[in-house]
Amino acid sequence: MTRTPATPTSPEPDETDSLSDEALSTLHETDDTPATGRRGSGDIEQQIYHSVFEGVMNQRLAPGTRLPEAVLSKLFKVSRSTVRKVLQQLAHDHIVELRPNQSAVVATPTPEETRAIFEARQVMEAAIVRLVVRHATAEDIAGLRTQLAEEHAAMHRYDQPAWARLASAFHLKLGALARNPVLAGYLTELVSRCSLIVALYEPPGNASCEHAEHGQIVDCIERGDADAAVALMRAHLETLERNICLDRSEEEHSLARMLGLR
Repeated sequence: MTRTPATPTSPEPDETDSLSDEALSTLHETDDTPATGRRGSGDIEQQIYHSVFEGVMNQRLAPGTRLPEAVLSKLFKVSRSTVRKVLQQLAHDHIVELRPNQSAVVATPTPEETRAIFEARQVMEAAIVRLVVRHATAEDIAGLRTQLAEEHAAMHRYDQPAWARLASAFHLKLGALARNPVLAGYLTELVSRCSLIVALYEPPGNASCEHAEHGQIVDCIERGDADAAVALMRAHLETLERNICLDRSEEEHSLARMLGLR
């Protein structure tokens, strides 16, 4: 997809400590290769992009987290102009928001955006599932079964971050198996935006995706039953959307009533 540069911003001088030490350290967890000694500027830009993207996807970087150019520049040992270029790319993909004369922040989706994103996922993933049923090989099915086994293991060791990452990866794997890179690219954007939504709106304790539902979808794909697979995916996404609490103020009022404070 062609990326259109957004308007660059300059961080506020007093925001250089906006990322905690823990958040900063996690940015390197997805790539063990040092920032220095890279072959070219494109490599380090990809590393910075991937690190922030994975931090958001794995919910290590929460919505609203500030990403000062000065801090990222120091962390990755690059110029602020390089960081600014990556932030523009992340903003184009709706992962961060650029604000005039302030630091970039991890995007905070609105309830309206949330509804639109889930509506788009319904349409897109229905098309993807039909393509997967058409193209899936025995090797593809085996790969999906391996994915499900990893989800199951993460769930039973109560590793919520890994479970959330694998749940998102299941949908992205289906996107890849559709053999349509355009659809897969758009799905990647939607899934990453949904990860932000889950981090912002989903009440604690909910699973971002139900493992059993993933298994049922794979069963239908293996049988070649596209209609059933699409119906299950639709129900699966509806459940995920219902788990999102968009009206946080109402949630607070309800809790106050339950605690006898109102």
